[in-house]
Amino acid sequence: MALFIGIDSGTQGTKAVVIDPGRGRVLFRARAPHRMIAGLPPGHAEQHPREWIAALDSVLKAVAAGIDRARVRAIGVSGQQHGLVALDGKGGVIRPAKLWCDTSTAPECSILTGALGGRAAVISKLGLPFLTGYTAPKILWMKRHEPGNFRRMRKVLLPHDYLNVHLTGEASMEFGDASGTALMDVRKRVWSGPAIDAIDPDLRGWLPPLSASDRPAGILRASLAKRYGFPAGVLVSAGGGDNMMGAIGTGNVEPGIVTASFGTSGTIYAYSARPVVDPRGEIAPFCSSTGGWLPLLCTMNVTAVTERVRTLFGLDHGGLDAAARSAQPGSAGLLLVPYFAGERTPDVPDGCGVLFGLDERSLCKEALARAAMEGVTLGMNYGLRRLAQLGVRAREIRMTGGGSRSPVWRQISADVFGVPVVGMREEEGAALGAAIQACWCAARSGGEPRADLADLTRRLVSIDERTRCRPNRAHAGRYRDLQALQDRLSAELRGLFSTRRRLLAGWTGRRRGS
Repeated sequence: MALFIGIDSGTQGTKAVVIDPGRGRVLFRARAPHRMIAGLPPGHAEQHPREWIAALDSVLKAVAAGIDRARVRAIGVSGQQHGLVALDGKGGVIRPAKLWCDTSTAPECSILTGALGGRAAVISKLGLPFLTGYTAPKILWMKRHEPGNFRRMRKVLLPHDYLNVHLTGEASMEFGDASGTALMDVRKRVWSGPAIDAIDPDLRGWLPPLSASDRPAGILRASLAKRYGFPAGVLVSAGGGDNMMGAIGTGNVEPGIVTASFGTSGTIYAYSARPVVDPRGEIAPFCSSTGGWLPLLCTMNVTAVTERVRTLFGLDHGGLDAAARSAQPGSAGLLLVPYFAGERTPDVPDGCGVLFGLDERSLCKEALARAAMEGVTLGMNYGLRRLAQLGVRAREIRMTGGGSRSPVWRQISADVFGVPVVGMREEEGAALGAAIQACWCAARSGGEPRADLADLTRRLVSIDERTRCRPNRAHAGRYRDLQALQDRLSAELRGLFSTRRRLLAGWTGRRRGS
């Protein structure tokens, strides 16, 4: 029977899973770490694509050593969304990639919004607003701040596209990941002329062709097939963004299923057969990597926050759980506004973290540990409530990512969200989704044009009933009160967030001039 490899290239590392659809199981897993570029100014987040290539090579070598290589039929790649990979005319990387969590492009978002006639006009034209996480303002940032590099640019790719080019030598961009660039009309699935022209008309020639999600990106290059001992003709599927692949990997390919990813950032999303455009622009009406749409909310601060707290107290993950469990719901009145890296939902690019309610009882390890989990979950619930207002309601939430491993955090999530939450048997949802998409693509390319993705997910995706948590009604009431307080603090602090950023910029400028 054929084997299929799924790759997930994230911010912190690259993961691989190998599935055997005939046996309905994952056969092998591998991972390799990435490094962020250190020492950048506040708001900047970058990584060099060579880190991704080295990690990809590492996990594929591990896979090749651990399976029957002759059975490999196809590879699928999931990648962190929105990152700008700029290539020159020879295909060389011009500069490190600006990542999804880079918030330095707030001025460029304002410029682009004005050029298209204001926020409402942008949403009307594109389906979503210009936000700092998206790719379009990164391109304009490069034009304004690095004109020499911009003049050299001849190809714009997203992180997973860059890995597909490495694997196949062919450049394309799949609808799901492309919908997170803010260069595309997500309703019609075409590049947006107004958005492109607002940056530079030459950009039209630098964007790769758009492709459907069930189409292959190409064939694994012969030199790489030889390197890993794979057979000739291995397909590389279209792949997609990590959220789109995470949807497949949690079985979220039909209406009625909602996924919450508790990773470095946090996302909640659901399948829709039609675009779900938010006139306020808080919910992203992304395309899915399955032929539909994926209304999604994104918060930029989840395990990035809890890991800082864990490190602060020198705890392992079990110790962080134990500390949070020792505090009562509500953390002795301590509430965290968790905008450590700014925020996308709500849109607060200048935001920072705020601890509200410190006193003799709450200034302790236990309250801080629980407040970190509660604060980021309340932040995600801000967007979940907006999804419900747009008609996307959760009856159950499938929880994935590092945070899903914590029993305490799962219960907090059920209490905050007000619906049952349950974890997945396979933790690497995006890598699993990429492998399943590769299987789907191979079937459709190999004479099974009606192969059904939902059937594949029913065979290969399973929840872990041992992890199910149901809401505690008393705790849920307490969290509704805290939600209202966090919402109010977030709204009232936004002017102060901007003042703080201006102060920091002034201090940095004086230091450089001294």
